[in-house]
Amino acid sequence: MSDFNANLAFLIAVVSAVAGLWWRIEAAIKSARDDVKKDARDAHARADMAIGSVSLLAEQLAAHKLHVAETYITKAGLREFRDEVMTGVRDLKGSVSTLHERMDRFIEGDKIGRLRSSAD
Repeated sequence: MSDFNANLAFLIAVVSAVAGLWWRIEAAIKSARDDVKKDARDAHARADMAIGSVSLLAEQLAAHKLHVAETYITKAGLREFRDEVMTGVRDLKGSVSTLHERMDRFIEGDKIGRLRSSAD
């Protein structure tokens, strides 16, 4: 019977060691699972905040694009405006360049008119 008791005690010791080991493994798994759930909740909260920030930035970007489109001119528009201004400057230059000739004719006509009126 002493053999049986020794074997039974050994078997109980082995089963207890395995159960204790299993209990520790389960506790470690539960702790890791809880940590992963907590990290997942934190990541989800950060993702929600990031989504909010992105949507706010997208709205601000759209408003800025609209402001730029309303306020600033395109290259093609600037080119057209420059061409119109340059055409106006050329026309003005032509008018100014012929102005002295017209003034000379006016002055000469005035002199001729004075000479005729003094000759009469």
